[in-house]
Amino acid sequence: MTPDTDVELVRRCLHDDPAAMRALVERFQSEVFGVCVRILRHSHDAEDVVQEVFVRVFRSLRRWDPARQLRPWILGIAINRCRTALAKRGRRPETVDYLHETASTEPEDDSRELAATIRLAVDDLRPDYREVFVLFHECGRSYEEISTAIDRPVGTIKTWLHRARTEVMERLRRRGLVPADRTE
Repeated sequence: MTPDTDVELVRRCLHDDPAAMRALVERFQSEVFGVCVRILRHSHDAEDVVQEVFVRVFRSLRRWDPARQLRPWILGIAINRCRTALAKRGRRPETVDYLHETASTEPEDDSRELAATIRLAVDDLRPDYREVFVLFHECGRSYEEISTAIDRPVGTIKTWLHRARTEVMERLRRRGLVPADRTE
């Protein structure tokens, strides 16, 4: 049996087909979770938001335009739910979710240090830059899909992505992990 197209899957969901609803969640769940965990920087919060995302998706399916792609529409809902969660989080202190990552007795190689520094640099980006960076580099979404998902023009997406990359590279330069530009 061939998998349903997005349009057919939505049609079946709108007719309260439990198998279709399960299939829709399975089709997009891992990507939605990946986006949420990277934006929220906390796996438990991301799990909660993913549930909210799919509740919102099912409530809003009648408003989805079948002429548009379903994936960016769902990712847009995910990003909006993440923004809401971050706003609710406000200034309350974050719980420590990384205690299991205690210092190892083995020296880390440069690639692990580089990956950790990049992760921290991305985490420190302002939220809109981080969203675009995560969607492009970690989720492999195109400029157009990101534009649709966060409801901004493609030009803005390109600008934010460029600025995000520049900020990440600057942090790597300050840490001595990449050479400084010779044009300075």
